[in-house]
Amino acid sequence: VQLQASGGGLVQAGDSLRLSCTASGRTFDLASMGWFRQTPGKKRDLVATWSGGRVSYADFVKGRFTISRDNAKNTVYLQMNSLQPEDTAVYFCAARSHYYSDNERYDYWGQGTLVTVSS
Repeated sequence: VQLQASGGGLVQAGDSLRLSCTASGRTFDLASMGWFRQTPGKKRDLVATWSGGRVSYADFVKGRFTISRDNAKNTVYLQMNSLQPEDTAVYFCAARSHYYSDNERYDYWGQGTLVTVSS
């Protein structure tokens, strides 16, 4: 499975962005897809997940970010509204074919897309 993420960029506080992540290869049995983010020197944080139609969000993005999936396009989106400077990070999409007890364990990773939010 290969993941291609896109949609990052430079925006101002309060603006919106939509990230896209398209999966190719063996995609028919993907159980979950998710978005993580990471800033230099910090651990990677789980942002949002899509799993069998159920979605979940980290507390720090609830009410602002929305994850969705277009099965026909094998694409997962992350709509990010009301962006703040603290949302600045490299955003990674991820996918997995199995459910693990570790909610942050994923098998496949995209290359990351940089989101920069200026104040």
